[in-house]
Amino acid sequence: MDSLFVPQILEHQQNRFPLLFIDRIDDLIPGESATGVKNFTYNEWFFPAHFEGNPSVPGFVLIESLVQTFIMTFLSIPEHKGKQTSFIKLNNATFQKKIVPGEQLVIRAKLDTFKRGLAIGSASGFVDGSLAVSADFVIALPDVLAKFNPSSGLDQK
Repeated sequence: MDSLFVPQILEHQQNRFPLLFIDRIDDLIPGESATGVKNFTYNEWFFPAHFEGNPSVPGFVLIESLVQTFIMTFLSIPEHKGKQTSFIKLNNATFQKKIVPGEQLVIRAKLDTFKRGLAIGSASGFVDGSLAVSADFVIALPDVLAKFNPSSGLDQK
């Protein structure tokens, strides 16, 4: 599959500016894996506040960049394209390297299982080939998950 740039990424997921952090998706294998790219430039909205004179990428931005790449592994499946996602669990988050303006984060995401609207997998981010950040995720597709809720078809009175 060819690289996906912001317009195509926006077709697949619901994240929007200022919280869309992925610039490009490469090596996408729907239902299996994706590689994301985030270029951190000095004019990012969070750098002036984090921290003046010593800017670095906040941890939440790194985690969100990882998860935005990860969700492309299953939102690239045609029947799930554009669906809403919900964080269920974040495990084993590690921050190995401070990331500063001018650096590029290359994210490799892997989908381990996708059943009944629950996606389980991981993502790791690298700067210049060195591990910078990694985490494991459980993400839900609420509308798919609801189909498997035993009480979802019952009249709630």
